Parts: sequence; structure tokens; C-alpha cells
Amino acid sequence: MRSPSHSKGHWQFGGRTMGHAMNRAARLVILIAATAGTVFLRSSAAPGELALSPIFGVGIPPDYRHWELVGVAHETGLDELRGIVGNAAAIEAYRAGTLPFPDGAILVKLAWKHVQSTEFEPAFVPGPATTVQVMVKDSKRYSSTGGWGFGRFIDGRPVDEAQHQTCFGCHAAGVKQHDFVFTRLAP
Repeated sequence: MRSPSHSKGHWQFGGRTMGHAMNRAARLVILIAATAGTVFLRSSAAPGELALSPIFGVGIPPDYRHWELVGVAHETGLDELRGIVGNAAAIEAYRAGTLPFPDGAILVKLAWKHVQSTEFEPAFVPGPATTVQVMVKDSKRYSSTGGWGFGRFIDGRPVDEAQHQTCFGCHAAGVKQHDFVFTRLAP
């Protein structure tokens, strides 16, 4: 067996440097870690994050729970509390008063049944989740629906096509003058 020799900061074994072997090993470790990370991320995605709505092909953005609050609402007909969040493009448009919203703006509405608080009787708090609804602005892709694509999800799964066919009609009837968006930025 040949003994190692040292040259230019690298140990050599039989003509190959340890630096070269370590570099190859490091690349292999990084590749394995990156692959494992990708597999972990995919396998740990919450239900519905990869599911797409019929008609529009809109999904639940994986990072939406880190977005800023746009506003809240209480819908009496459905007895729901709702929180609406927006990505950076949507929030910037709201703050600047920009209409129409720019392509890339995304709004997500989370809805829960409202229930009476057990800690403070006069208050109502979120109960069971009902839906997550998503609007994505892409004026070319969704030109026939005011530039917006829609997604409605229950338990992380998109609802059927018939329900998605009603999205734009409701928005067009109620808020066409506000780029088809109901929610205003809360003060």
C-alpha cells in the first residue's frame, strides 16, 4: 500500500487527491440531500396544495398562510367567518389603489363556520373550516372571466365543475367596477 503524500493542500493517494475525492463526495451528498428534500416536500404537502380546480386549473398556493391579511368578512347566509389574504402583488395593488389588479395577484379566502367562544360568551370564533377559495389574476389566460381564474376547495379538494361555473357570474354581477373583487383592504 502506498503512503499518502501531501501537495498543494491536498492529500494524494495513488495519483488521486483527497481534495478531488472529497469534492465528488460533497457533490454526491448535496445531490442526495436535494433529492431527499424534494421528496420530503412533495410527500409532506398539505391535502389540496397540489390539486387543481376544474375549468381554471387553479391550486391552493403552498405559502398562502404567510401572506398579509386583506380583510375579514362575516357572511350571514352561510353563517361563516372569512379571512382574505393576498400575495405581495395583490397587497401592493391594494395599497396603491391600482385597478385592475396586476397579473400575478392572488387572493385566498379562508372560511369557517362561526361558533360561540367558550372563553368569552359574547364573542364568536372560527369553528370547522368550510372552504378555501382562490383567485389568480392572469389577464391572458383568463380573458373570458375578467382576467381571473378561480378555485374553490373543500377539505383540500377542488369542488366540481358546476360550482366553478358560478364563480365569475357572481363576481361580475356584484363587483365588475372593482375588477371583480369583493374584498377591500381593511383599514
